[in-house]
Amino acid sequence: MIERPAIVRIQEFDSDDQAHVSIVLAWHDEEFIGEASGPVEWSARPRLVGEATLRAVEKVTNNSISLSLAAVATTDLGSAQIAVAQVRLDGTSEALVGSALLGETNQSAATVKAVLDALNRRITRD
Repeated sequence: MIERPAIVRIQEFDSDDQAHVSIVLAWHDEEFIGEASGPVEWSARPRLVGEATLRAVEKVTNNSISLSLAAVATTDLGSAQIAVAQVRLDGTSEALVGSALLGETNQSAATVKAVLDALNRRITRD
């Protein structure tokens, strides 16, 4: 059994002037899909990926929590490139921060991992 949500699939496609992102997470033998749409500019893609990830996580929790993405970025850290995400549980002022190495993975996968890292050990199901 999976202890934490795992990435099953990341789908990204553009249509006209909109980008669409779909994140599929698996947890406890179920799949949960989160989606987000927004500007097609590449600079906006990490936010769309982060938002779609949060929507999937909310479904993992049977919508018992509401999450917001305060910030998401990729940056250099020494010789490594990392994705970082700051997540907030609605109704609290607590900032949750996660990171993931880009390494051999792409920016979108690293962004999903950074969001999940921020929520590590905080995800429960009723």
